[in-house]
Amino acid sequence: QVQLVESGGGLVQAGGSLRLSCAASGRTGSTYALGWFRQGPGTEREYVAGMSWSGLHTDYADYTKGRFTISMDNAKNTLYLQMNNLKPEDTAVYYCAARQRYLGVDEFKRPEKYDYWGHGTQVTVSS
Repeated sequence: QVQLVESGGGLVQAGGSLRLSCAASGRTGSTYALGWFRQGPGTEREYVAGMSWSGLHTDYADYTKGRFTISMDNAKNTLYLQMNNLKPEDTAVYYCAARQRYLGVDEFKRPEKYDYWGHGTQVTVSS
């Protein structure tokens, strides 16, 4: 079992920045990949970014490129999502997820491939 706890969400004005954290605990030694997803009001959960636990592979949804950065502090077992130049359409609950087995980079975006999920942290961007 892997436990994931997100933090760092909040209310920010458009153009502002937030850094989300996802603290992982439990059987993290067998974790292969981690991902960020989000779900806005009345929308389906969508992919934000993903990376391998080793940090060798990262992937981003097109709408995040140039604005969001995913990173990992392996010593702290913590995943981060740095979000800059936030827009009102970025308003959503942001979730992190963990995958225990190998996952190709092209599949990081598939939520059904992840084994564990956090409870999410709310990000609200005002215009």
